[in-house]
Amino acid sequence: MNKSTRYSPEVRERAVRMVLEHQGGYESQWAAMVSVAWKLGCTAETLRKWVRRAERDAGLRPGVKSEEGERLKALERENRELRRANEILRKAAAFFAQAELDRRGT
Repeated sequence: MNKSTRYSPEVRERAVRMVLEHQGGYESQWAAMVSVAWKLGCTAETLRKWVRRAERDAGLRPGVKSEEGERLKALERENRELRRANEILRKAAAFFAQAELDRRGT
């Protein structure tokens, strides 16, 4: 499989579940990840990221949950757009104020 391969949410969930269910049969969680990743055809590092995200979402590991992270990104994007709009409005107001002063002066 190449780098651009996207895995369906079902495959990700199944892979994470397999690691979490079978990690007791391996010397470490990483060993379980390597084994499951090989069977599914993905890299162990990719599977490690999926497992860590699932652990954060389940509250087993500290960190920002996926939903909170997505919401934070959306709020930051909205904040950037609002700042851009405010800057445009500020410049437009200054332009029209100057135009009004020029009109009154003549």
